[in-house]
Amino acid sequence: MAANSHFTIAVHALCWIELAARRGERPLTSERIADSLASNPVLVRRLLAPLRDAGIVESGRGPGSGWTLARPTDQIRLSDVRRALGSERLFAMHPHEPKQTCPVGYGIRPVLGSVYEEVEEAVERELSRRTVSSILESILVDHPLPG
Repeated sequence: MAANSHFTIAVHALCWIELAARRGERPLTSERIADSLASNPVLVRRLLAPLRDAGIVESGRGPGSGWTLARPTDQIRLSDVRRALGSERLFAMHPHEPKQTCPVGYGIRPVLGSVYEEVEEAVERELSRRTVSSILESILVDHPLPG
């Protein structure tokens, strides 16, 4: 089972857009963002489109256009990004109903459902505590580019 990396890629892109803006390089093209991701500009556009719809980023068309942040990074919570992407739940139940005459099969869904709900709430709480700004500052201070 593969994890969904869309959230990670989106946060990476937002941090790079902000850093480029701080350096006077705005707007940032999909190609420049894709280069930082070692990825494809089409993926960048697909991933940033829901963030544009949510008012997190803005994009222009034509020569000299690209992506900019729609609001300051200290106002973009990681939970906003996750919601904008329509992220799936962290865990899912069985793809089909387990055997209901088995004691485990009968009780597993309600018990795990409660556990999963608590985990989702904890994730939302933690992501709400962090902003794109705090992530970028941690990157720049705690993990600066060598050399």
